[in-house]
Amino acid sequence: MKKLTHLLTFLLLASPLGSFSQDKPERAKEPIRPALLVIDIQNAFLPMMAEKDKETGMNNINAYIDLFRKNGYPIIRIYHSSKEYGVVEGSEIFEFPTTVLIKPEDARVIKTYPDGFNKTDLDKVLKEKGINTVFLCGLSAVGCVLATYIGSNNHDYKAFLVKDALISHNSDYTNQIEEIFNALDYEVISLLLNQAE
Repeated sequence: MKKLTHLLTFLLLASPLGSFSQDKPERAKEPIRPALLVIDIQNAFLPMMAEKDKETGMNNINAYIDLFRKNGYPIIRIYHSSKEYGVVEGSEIFEFPTTVLIKPEDARVIKTYPDGFNKTDLDKVLKEKGINTVFLCGLSAVGCVLATYIGSNNHDYKAFLVKDALISHNSDYTNQIEEIFNALDYEVISLLLNQAE
């Protein structure tokens, strides 16, 4: 049933009849130009996350990075910086684990608030790349990912959470966020990317 709901959502979004806003019907005809936002999977925060989420999430984040890269769509790395806790650029705890399939040329945004758009250049980076649709993965499902998802909508992007690539301190909370926000799975995202501009 969920896959059917996701497919119907995709068809509505892709259809010229679909509308994202009564005030902006021109967006309905706009093809999706996607990017993957990989949020805060830093050495400082991973130890605080539920083991089940970490194992599944980190493997799937790499699968999505690979999927987006193979389809020629950008990966945007988002890092949280906190001088108070010593999570500062240049420190080992600031970085993503070396097992993550990011590349130096993947755009990088550093934030100090939960929302990746708040007082950062994320919106500028996305606009420069012509992005209108973002897929969010990383941590925390109940914190920075969720705040950035809301920020994406506030900045007029189409935004989707990525199922099984979200991580939080409590697996039940992660599952609830995926359910509430209708997170998309690999098959649906792959289909969307194949239909993108």
